[in-house]
This record gives sequence, C-alpha cells and structure tokens, in this order.
Amino acid sequence: MAAPVAAAGRAIRRTPPWRGPSRRPLSSASPPPRAAAVRAAFLSFFRDRHGHRLVPSASVRPRGDPSLLFVNAGMNQFKPIFLGTVDPRSEMAGFRRVANSQKCVRAGGRHSDLEDVGRDLSHHTFFEMLGNWAFGGEYFKEEACSMAWELLTQVYGIPEERLWVSYFSGDPKVGLDPDLESRDIWLRLGVPASRVLSFGPQENFWEMGDTGPCGPCTEIHYDLAGGVGTPELVELWNLVFMQHNREADGSLQPLPQRHVDTGMGLERLVAVLQGRRSTYDTDLFSPLLSAIHQGCGAPPYLGRVGAADEGRTDTAYRVVADHIRTLSVCIADGVSPGMSGAPLVLRRILRRAVRFSSEVLRAPPGFLGSLVPVVVETLGDAYPELQKNSAQAFRASVQIASLVSEDEAAFLASLQRGRRIIDRTVRRLGPSHVFPAEVAWSLSLSGNLGLPLDLVELMLEEKGVQLDSAGLAQLAQEEAQRRAQQAEPIQEQGLQLDVHALGELQRRGVPPTDDSPKYSYSLQPGGGYEFGTCEAQVLQLYTEDGRAVASVGEGQRCGLLLDRTNFYAEQGGQASDRGYLVRVEQQDVLFPVARAQVCGGFILHEAVAPECLKVGDQVQLHVDKAWRLGCMEKHTAIHLLNWALRQALGPGTEQRGSHLNPEHLRLDVATQAPLTPEQLQAVEGIVQEAVGQDEAVYMEEVALACTAHVPGLRSLDEIYPDPVRVVSVGVPVAHALDPASQAALQTSVELCCGTHLLRTGAVGDLVIVGERQLTKGTTRLLAITGEQAQQAREVGQSLAQEVEAAAERLSRGSRDVVEAQRLSKDMGRLTDAVDTAMMPQWQRRQLQATLKVLQRRANTAIRKLEVGQAAQKTQELLRRHSEGPLIVDTVSTESLSVLVKVVRQLCEQVPSTSVLLLSPQPQGHVLCACQVAQSVSPAFTAEAWALAVCSHMGGKAWGSRVVAQGTGSTADLEAALSTARAYALNQL
Repeated sequence: MAAPVAAAGRAIRRTPPWRGPSRRPLSSASPPPRAAAVRAAFLSFFRDRHGHRLVPSASVRPRGDPSLLFVNAGMNQFKPIFLGTVDPRSEMAGFRRVANSQKCVRAGGRHSDLEDVGRDLSHHTFFEMLGNWAFGGEYFKEEACSMAWELLTQVYGIPEERLWVSYFSGDPKVGLDPDLESRDIWLRLGVPASRVLSFGPQENFWEMGDTGPCGPCTEIHYDLAGGVGTPELVELWNLVFMQHNREADGSLQPLPQRHVDTGMGLERLVAVLQGRRSTYDTDLFSPLLSAIHQGCGAPPYLGRVGAADEGRTDTAYRVVADHIRTLSVCIADGVSPGMSGAPLVLRRILRRAVRFSSEVLRAPPGFLGSLVPVVVETLGDAYPELQKNSAQAFRASVQIASLVSEDEAAFLASLQRGRRIIDRTVRRLGPSHVFPAEVAWSLSLSGNLGLPLDLVELMLEEKGVQLDSAGLAQLAQEEAQRRAQQAEPIQEQGLQLDVHALGELQRRGVPPTDDSPKYSYSLQPGGGYEFGTCEAQVLQLYTEDGRAVASVGEGQRCGLLLDRTNFYAEQGGQASDRGYLVRVEQQDVLFPVARAQVCGGFILHEAVAPECLKVGDQVQLHVDKAWRLGCMEKHTAIHLLNWALRQALGPGTEQRGSHLNPEHLRLDVATQAPLTPEQLQAVEGIVQEAVGQDEAVYMEEVALACTAHVPGLRSLDEIYPDPVRVVSVGVPVAHALDPASQAALQTSVELCCGTHLLRTGAVGDLVIVGERQLTKGTTRLLAITGEQAQQAREVGQSLAQEVEAAAERLSRGSRDVVEAQRLSKDMGRLTDAVDTAMMPQWQRRQLQATLKVLQRRANTAIRKLEVGQAAQKTQELLRRHSEGPLIVDTVSTESLSVLVKVVRQLCEQVPSTSVLLLSPQPQGHVLCACQVAQSVSPAFTAEAWALAVCSHMGGKAWGSRVVAQGTGSTADLEAALSTARAYALNQL
C-alpha cells in the first residue's frame, strides 16, 4: 500500500501495485487497442513524426557488462554513449535520436521482482520497456516532455485530467537546485499546477551507479481513481535528463554532453489503455491464461489475490504465465537454465513455475513446454529471434519447449521428495519451533534437491511455518566463503581412517569399496545427462575423531563406509562429488553427503545424520547432478587444454599438477618460458576447435602394460592401478593405443580415473583467465568454461572497444585541461577494469600494454595543456599587478596542478615577488597555491603562509619552505584573500 503524499493541500496516493480487477476502458467510443498496436504506435510515432531511428531490442543477456545478470532497462545497451566510451568508428557513435522496445528481465541481483510475482496483479520478471533517447544534446527537456505529452494525449487518447506529473525538488545538501525548467514546461503544456508535484532525489533524481552520468527526472503518472475521491497514481513514463556526472569523490560535475533517456513499461501502458487495473487482464497475458486453463483443467482465472485467492490458484496462474514468458525469451537469447549466474536464476524461475503448475494447478508432466508456442505467437512479431518465419518459429518453439520439458521432468521427482521431507519435518516441530535451516539448505539449489530457497520459504509460508533465516544466512555465508576459495583451494582435513582403522578393516576381510557405479551415467537425446542411483549397505560408521561405532544419532557428523558407491572421491585433481543418501525403507529423510575421500582403497563418505543411522542399513545414494556435471565439464576441458598446450608449445610441455571443481580449473605446466599473449590465444583456439567439433569421448579400462609404449600418451609421474582407465577424445581407445596408429599424437589420450563428458561440445568454450609463474619453468593457468567463458569473451571485447575508443579520443586531442584530465581518469579506470576483469588473459596482456602507452601520452598531453594554460593566466596576472613584493589574487582553474604552475611561472618571471593564488570551485571549495621569494626572511615560509590561509577556510595545507598548496571551503573569498595579504605583509 503506497503512502499518501501532500501536494497542493491534497492527499495523493502513489500506487505501484495495482489492486483489484477493473473492466472499464478509457472510452466506450471504440474498442481498446491491442498490445501489438500500442507497441507499434509508440515506435511509429517517434520514427515518423520525430525522426527517430528505430533500433532492435538488445538480447536480455548483457554483452560485456558483468555488473548485470540480465538487461533490466532500455538504456543498458546505450551505456557506452552515456559513459563516453563508445567507439567513434562504431554504428552506435552515430546515434542521435533513437527509439525501441527493449526486452527486460528483473530477476536476481539488486533489481529483482521474482519473489513478488504472483502475489499481486502487477509484478513481472519479464517485461517490455518502451523508450526514446536523445544523445549529445540532440534535444532536451522541452522536446522530450512535449513528445511524451503529445503521444499520451493525442495518439493514445488518454484524458489529460487523468495525468499528473512530478519533477525534481532539488537537494540543498549537494547544492542541486529544483528543476524549475521541467516544472515550467509542464505548466506551458497545460498541466494545472495542482497536478504538478515535486519530490526529492529518491524519487526524481536518477543515477546509473555509484559514479557516472546522472540527472533529474520527471515522471508522468496516471490516476486510477479517475477523479473520484483520493487520486491513486501509478507511474507511466520516466523521463531522465542526464546533465551531471557523479565523480569518485561523490561530487557532481556538469556533463560535457547532455542526454535524454526515457522509459515506459508496455504492460502497464496497455493496462491503462485497455481499462484494466491488472496487467494480467490484458491481451499480453489472456492467451496464456486461457491456454493454462485448457491445459491443466484448473478453475478459470479470476484475478484474486491474498486471502481471497483460495488454494492460491490465481497466484499459480500469474506465476506460470509470467515465468514461461521469461523462460522462452531468455532461452531464445541464449541463456539456458544452469548452475551459476544468470543461468542459475533462470533455473530458479523454471523450478518455481514447475512447482506452481504441478502442485497447485495439477498440470500434467510436460505442460510448461506446451505453453511455449503461445509465447512465440504473442511476442514473435515484435522480437524476430523468437520466430522469423513459420517453419523457424515451429523449430524455435520445439527447441525451447524441449529444454523446458527436460528440466521440468528432472525437477518433478525432487519436488515430490522435497514436499515429503517438508511435511515430515513440520509434523515433528513443536508449536513455537522454526523450520531448521539445515533441512532447508539440503533441499535448496545450493544443497541436494535443487529447490530454490524462495520456493522452500513459500511452501513453508503456506503451512504457516517460519524458517530459521539467521541459520540460513550463516550457511549461505559459509558457502560463499567456500566458493571464494575454490580458485586456489585449501586442502581441508576431513574425516580420515588412520592406520589402525584400516588395519581393523583388513583383519575383518572387508573388501575395498566398489566405486565403479560412479561411471554409470548416460547422455540423453536432448543433450542432458542421466545419473543413476546406487543402492548400498552401511558396513561401518565412524565418529568425527575416527572411532568405529555401530550407529550415529541425530545431528551427528560422521563417516560412512559402504560396500559400493556412485560418489567420485577426491583424487587426480578432481573435487569430490557431493549429494545425499536416503534409507531404502524411508525415502523422506535426507542424509547430506559433503564429500567422499579415498582411504587405502576404501571410500569414506562424510555426512551429517538428521536421524539415527546404523550399520547394516540399506541406503540409496544420489549425487548432486549439477555439481558432478560441472566437474565432468572441467575435467574434459583440462584434457583438451593439456593437449592444446602441447600442440601450441611443443611436446616438451608437461603437466605438473591440476585441480578442478564446477567453478574453475587450474593447470600447472612445465614451460621453457612464460607464455606470450599470442601463445595463450593459440591454445584457446585449439580447444575451441575441438569443442566445436563435438567429438566423442571414449573411456575404457585396459591392462597397464598396453599403455607402456604408446607415442603421445599423456600420463603423470604417479602410480596407476592395473587395469588403468584411458580417456581418448575422438578416437576409440583400442585404436588410440595401437602404436602403429599414432592417434595419441593427433588428439588427447590420457590415463585418468576421473569422470568426463561423453562429447566435447558440452564444454561450450574455454577461456584462460589467469596465468602466473609459480617457479622458474612452471606456469599456473586458471581457466573457465561454458557460459562463464562466453561472458568473459564478451567482457574482453567490450573492454577492447573502450580502449580503442579512448585511443581515438586521445588522437583527436583535448580542447582544455579538464577534458584531458577526464580522459586520463578514463585511462586509469580502464586500466583498473582490465587488471581485475574476468576476461581472456591474452587479451588482458595486450590491453595492459596498450593502456600503458596511452596513459603516458595522456599525461604528456595534460602537462602540455597545463603549461600553456598556466602561461596564459600568468600573463593575465602580470598585466593586473605592477612589480612589487607581493601578488595575492584569484585564478579560475579546476586543477590544482595548473594553479601551482601559474605560481611557479610568476615567481620565475618576477623572482623578487612572493605569490599566493586561490581558485574557487563548485559548492564553496577553494584551491590554494603559494611560493615565497628566495630573498625573503627565513621566518616567512610558504607552508606556514598556506596553512594560515587554509586554516581560515577550515581546510589543510602542505608543502615546503619555498612552495606549498592546500584546500579549504569558504563563502567569503575576499576575507581569505585579506588573510593572505595580512599574513604576508606582517612577515615582510
């Protein structure tokens, strides 16, 4: 519920969420326009009437912007223009006035509506943003406001009396005046003063980030109440006027070029034009809601919320309709459900949709995929990537639906098991107890079953049960710390079997653990992997201190020894599997398994027991599929990288060690010299070629003797079992091991016990993001794969374009010192970005070398401009002051460096004169510089002179006996000058 605000003596209600259904159109004279017509009218208005260039929507996957998970605003693709980093040779550099309809996703990150979707009638994860832009002062406030008013009132026919506007009321704390220009424009357009409201920086001052372009905004609001009673205002359109730049020190400086950036949500606009209070009641959603009703047989959608929504049926309708739009658009733009970043958020969205469709709407399996063609039909004309012609539209629908259905099927079993675990845990809770954080975590995407945490919370909320949020936050913090250490893993000392425990097992004749089931997995037709479960018997239990026990109790951390396992135990550089086990006779109690370790041929599973577990119990083991698949992807990638290094650098390049987990891979190699950027790039190219060919990966156990004399076969200086497992890329193992074939010289063939992909294509891509010398002759490479690698390439390309643009700006020269200093700061910012970005290492090294040269050129240009500016100001001061022992005056400059140079030049030209100059800055700040003549008394020092003046202004000073500088703040500059003269005359 929005709080009322005072305006012209009236109570105004700003209402972001639209409540209750309404069927009243704006006018009964004609049927309300359809959404496609509303979108088309916006674009044609700006193109045909006002000469705007129409640009296509950018992908919802940000290109080269790691600060965003998804594109969440229309302005994202134009950030290079706003930041001044656009390549002058690019098409975008020529943009002056443009308009478009941008696909946006607000889920995950700082701007997320995911958890609100379904609860009310207005929130969405996917929406369309209509916008128009003017760059470089093409037009500004007058034209932007006039165009917006013309479109809303004349084209769309919204009654003027239903529209209100707001403008920036100023911010005295930072010296920002009210935006009276915007206010006066609205008044001239005929908006009554009573409907022109003013608000502070939180509502009407827009900033891109902590630094960068910003400015006041004016908003157009629509009155849902229609003049009946208290106005209920919802924002329709936000017009941002970028005229300031937020500096690193928090100060605001005027932008050299001003821009207009506007945004209006299509869904809300359509609801207004169709006379609906809910965006879900518009034709953007009605085809989907109808398809949901027909496909699952649930009661028809009635638009209810809160307690009125019995059984949460209407909530489920809204969730499914919103989420399938988001899934379809994201998958069409190349973002598929995954395990980190944006793909992980998409996975959460898919699983949230599965839960509501299956449990609330009782939809049949595969139902979500059947909705994809409805989305394509609704949005395909506006966004051709969803469909280009009927045949392609059909194929796109099938592809997207297949991906959705595959994950849906995989998740349904986990959802059912999670429901049983929640029900059982809740039954055991006391009336005042909270739901245990450990159980919620084991159910989550970070745990074992893959249920999004917000979904777990929602399922508990439906039962009136509170979750232990503090405990959950602690577990999340521990997980984040663990992930932060993965690039350079620290070997933790887990549970171990000592020599006595191993001797006891051998005395009892316990055979080594059969871990062959870890290789039991298969590739499905849709490209996903199926990992089988494994049934086993508990042979022995161990306490944390290594004591053998017959049983363990609730909450106890323990080690489990089983007769067989499908868990991969950490070895060969590959991280251990994680997952869970259940007792065969009780499937609704999870025993989370954190890791598995090899101890003398036995596999020890480290677990936490939520209930009693005994020796002899029959259990069923489930590996964390996403975790295992991530390890398989990285392990196959390491083999390809190892082979590519040999191809690029020669056969003398030997592996010295490796480590991998789902997030990173690390490879230590012996090299004769550090790798050059060209060599790093060549290595990546070889890996990319192998990945692109999607070659089969063959694995087979053979007698160790068969591997002894195979040219090119890779092995490490360690003891291998007999028989030994061979992994060969693209060539069957038998052929690879034939000495006459020479196959191991042409592809990757290694001795390896790890788990691998069955085809190389699933690696996606590989990027080396780090490289350093461990010791002389040993290089450590850090690399990433898949979606992360693709994003790293885009970040690198974006930074390369920024460096090219900066070089172009530098070659054109700067008009003044301020522009040159801004360019130099941009070089420094770019250098920091290149140093720290996740990007290809070869490209980082190239850009670092380029930026080093550019920074030197920029600094040289600044010095030349400063000397020239200082000479000009020196001559002006000499004309104003006759020769004498003292010059105290003000100089207009934004640079303390220039001020110091003026002082120095004055003293060089008039050696017998002592000089102190002040330079006023915005918001009352003052720069100070001084130098005393060599002939003055030793008691008269520059440092003391500057300190006397700057202390008077509440500032500070520093320097030496001859030269000093300082800063301060004062509204009375004459008083500061008088202090300077008085001090000097007293000393002289």
